[in-house]
Amino acid sequence: MPAVTVDDMLVLPRLPRLDKSTIIRPVRRLTTAPNGYEGEGFPVRRAFAGVPMTELDPFIHLDQMGEVEYAPGEPKGTSWHPHRGFETVTYMIDGIMDHQDSQGGGGSITDGDTQWMTAGSGLLHIEAPPEHLVASGGMFHGTQLWVNLPRVAKMSPPRYQDIRGRESALLTTPDGGALIRVIAGEVAGHKGPGSTHTPITVTHVTVQPGAQVDLPWRVNFNALVYVLGGRGTVGAEKRPVHTGQLAVHGPGGALRFAADAQQDSRTPALELFIMGGKPIREPVAHYGPFVMNTRDELVKAFEDFQAGRLGVIPAERLPHTDGPGRP
Repeated sequence: MPAVTVDDMLVLPRLPRLDKSTIIRPVRRLTTAPNGYEGEGFPVRRAFAGVPMTELDPFIHLDQMGEVEYAPGEPKGTSWHPHRGFETVTYMIDGIMDHQDSQGGGGSITDGDTQWMTAGSGLLHIEAPPEHLVASGGMFHGTQLWVNLPRVAKMSPPRYQDIRGRESALLTTPDGGALIRVIAGEVAGHKGPGSTHTPITVTHVTVQPGAQVDLPWRVNFNALVYVLGGRGTVGAEKRPVHTGQLAVHGPGGALRFAADAQQDSRTPALELFIMGGKPIREPVAHYGPFVMNTRDELVKAFEDFQAGRLGVIPAERLPHTDGPGRP
């Protein structure tokens, strides 16, 4: 799980030690993601399955894509498909993914890079492995997070951010037992590169076996901790967790998590994808690739897509066969 690594943790800034009065957030809900398939058949874990939208707000959906080792000819992606009313945040941990959209945005992301696409008023896009990866096969692992947009921003112009892994803010714990990559938002004064409409924080944390992390967290944000790999504990009550589980936290000023002293050889450390944001607290009408506030707005989104008003597929586009789009 390469993502972003450092040779010497001692050169990184460190988290402050918590004030004794800081409340460690308890775990409100613990769920296990079911397995499924996306696009043309790549495996995913549906991380938010079974969690009420009120506890996810401002987030809508999270897929863990892979982790899978493809044989030559096996790597798969999606076909061209529309989006409106939210943002997709695709974080590549291992492997390569190409993106292209009808507004001219796009590029390739690899270990630790992020594609941040604000669909806003609507566009078409495609995600696919490059031809050389299809030919050779290889490791594929990443996440895609859907971030809701508030009503006032749902019809904003589409925007694309290409965030390189090296741009992430990196910090560690007082004892150097964890690597914290801040992709968006802020942790202990260290800001990530992602620019967001909705106030959020997104981090990828690697915790070495036996280490514990006390992570300061904004009290007005919710807190979702998803286990990408490994085993450990989360919350004030030290709830056991393992790969594919999501811990929804209650109120407080910090998150506490620790890696088990013994990990398996495939996942030598505890890998966590941690999200939090200020709830939007607006009605959500979500169906397929559209996230709006009302059913009438959903109907209008489908009508606009069918009428070609969300854009057209560029003449010069990623080589890809047509197939079913993203749900």
